[in-house]
Amino acid sequence: MATYSKLPSGRWRVQVRRGSVYRAHTFDLKRQAKAWATEIEAQALQVQAGRYITPKGLTIGKLVKLYGESVKEGGRTRNACLARLQTALDRIKPHTLPFALRDFIDNRQAAGAGGVTIAQDLSYLASALDWGRHSKRFDVNPEVARDARRSLKHRKLNTRSQSRERLPKPGELDALYKLWDNNLRQQIPMIILVQFALVSAMRLGEICRIQIEDVDFDKKTVLIRQRKDPKRKASNDQIVPLVGDAIAIIQKQIGQRKQGRIFPYDAKSASTAFTRGCKTLGIKDLKFHDLRHAATVQLFRMGLDIPRVAMITGHKSWENLRRYTNLTAEDVHNAFS
Repeated sequence: MATYSKLPSGRWRVQVRRGSVYRAHTFDLKRQAKAWATEIEAQALQVQAGRYITPKGLTIGKLVKLYGESVKEGGRTRNACLARLQTALDRIKPHTLPFALRDFIDNRQAAGAGGVTIAQDLSYLASALDWGRHSKRFDVNPEVARDARRSLKHRKLNTRSQSRERLPKPGELDALYKLWDNNLRQQIPMIILVQFALVSAMRLGEICRIQIEDVDFDKKTVLIRQRKDPKRKASNDQIVPLVGDAIAIIQKQIGQRKQGRIFPYDAKSASTAFTRGCKTLGIKDLKFHDLRHAATVQLFRMGLDIPRVAMITGHKSWENLRRYTNLTAEDVHNAFS
């Protein structure tokens, strides 16, 4: 039942109560309030009858926008995908989505996107549609996005990301150290950042985020806050053992400081400096993140078992760690010597 009240400003306030549904809005004109109330009441009846609703003016782009505003999780990749979907599907009605996704995939391919990237877009779209259907009772079908994702294999698009196997080659890091040591304009201490990455197996973002206050120098551990985990978006703080020369590097870096970030530098700038150094020296296809791979390989070569390595790296399963082993027959023999 809708009730109307005229406010001192001259505007009209309308409230709709029907079953468990309550909605309220304010309009300049009473006829606008009545039109809105009629639509809301009709939707409420459909919900009570167990049916799904299609709000007036609903498009897939608007649904994606609502989803992004309501479900606050994920990082830059998710936000970029949702923004791209919102723009591309802004005027698409739910019943025309199958045809729109055909064109969406064509356009993404033409723009140079690969199968992995397009599959990721469609996965985020399926999540948005799931949310719309089950949380808002919108008459949308999440399987449309999943069918479009499955269709990628018929387009001969590879939807499996290729794991990187690149490790620093002998002499590459020494050459980088020499380059940075002789570069008086280098603001970020890249040498110590690289050395810490090679003993800690941390991501660059984690290295630049950890706080002095979170280090337990007696137990040789550090609390890494909000550690990346695909299955835990909200919070994933981990206490991680600091092995090898990690503590010594931290003490050298902080000097007499007692609080603040250990490495108070922008991770993007550090990554750029690393890439620029590689380019200057003609080192091809080496990224800062490959140092995490190299560090993890070294942990296995030291003889640590999977649970202990995972405690340092933050990986949750053997499947995730498998590609980091890179052990050789020689490593196996060395373990018995």
